[in-house]
Amino acid sequence: MRLQLPHRRFFSSRPGSPRLKAALSLDHFIQRGRVLSLYRTILRASRRIPDKRTRAETVGFARGEFESHKNVTDIQHIRYLISTGKTEWEKMERYIDGL
Repeated sequence: MRLQLPHRRFFSSRPGSPRLKAALSLDHFIQRGRVLSLYRTILRASRRIPDKRTRAETVGFARGEFESHKNVTDIQHIRYLISTGKTEWEKMERYIDGL
């Protein structure tokens, strides 16, 4: 008597899912990492703000700005937004350090 085992897929990848997004280009991937890095930097540094309301307002503002630009796909515009965000955050850090 021979046992029948269920057929298994031996492909190198699973079939595509309609929920998956298109793959990012290398440049988009790199910029995405820079955006995430800036966001994490802002979140970490905002912990130094002594007043809870000001801290929450700062984090909320940063989150709102990042979310409002999440659908930007133009690489030059993304670079501009990162540069502007870093400049704005550096100004804010000087203010925080003065508290």
